[in-house]
Amino acid sequence: MILEHTIKQASKFLKKNNIKSHELDAEVILADILKVNREFLITNNNLNISEEIRKKYNFAITRRVRNEPVAYITGKKGFWDYEFFVNYRTLIPRPETELLLYKVLKIFNNKMINILDIGTGSGCILLSILKVLKFSRGIGIDISPKAVRVAKQNSLKLNLSNRSKFMIFDINKFNAGKYDLIISNPPYIPIKDLKNLDRNIKNYEPLVALKGGIDGLELIKKVVNKSKTLLKTSGLLAIEIGNNQYLRASNFLKKQGFREIAKEYDYRDNVRCIISTKM
Repeated sequence: MILEHTIKQASKFLKKNNIKSHELDAEVILADILKVNREFLITNNNLNISEEIRKKYNFAITRRVRNEPVAYITGKKGFWDYEFFVNYRTLIPRPETELLLYKVLKIFNNKMINILDIGTGSGCILLSILKVLKFSRGIGIDISPKAVRVAKQNSLKLNLSNRSKFMIFDINKFNAGKYDLIISNPPYIPIKDLKNLDRNIKNYEPLVALKGGIDGLELIKKVVNKSKTLLKTSGLLAIEIGNNQYLRASNFLKKQGFREIAKEYDYRDNVRCIISTKM
């Protein structure tokens, strides 16, 4: 079967099974199997697809029909300007988290800083910052050994293992160093809301990286409290929060002795990130 018909058939099958991004997913998955970019598919739509490739493709499309995220099927996800290895042990990097980086990189433009990334997952936040801030160093901690393994793979892939270190740590037990920047995308989904998440999230992504306690602020508060002792005097805390959490998170930061210097809105006009400094 030729390439164009193969994609159309897969897209039609995905659409029939209520996958909204059926066309895009069909293309991305085949491009990954062929180890080409999507542009290649457009310019080579009459290419014959071998039986072996079709079998791999059909298997991958079946996985997508079950709502498995494309990033887990391909084993990679783009974030900032880079491609990161991901698997079931790490959250899939999202565009909203990039908002956290825009402001931070503007503030620390060309500076040499020491960074702590709490709940590092795939390492995408810390590693993306280090790619831009060429003279900086950082540590990423995560409670999951398998997530830390993924972050280390990404540091090697991006040639950053000499400036980054990833360690297995519970946030409550980490007390090493002083930092110019502490950055975190902690779990912030209230327990009662987990059941309402899309199936591709709740059935596949690690719940430990989503579950934010009863009110969604449990881990956010831990990050803030830990930052009080680990931040340098003029250091910054940059933290991602969930929908409708801004007022409560902002008030907690003030009570803990932090002064808000910036906030970033997401594409739905929710405050998604708070940047603050110790008063």
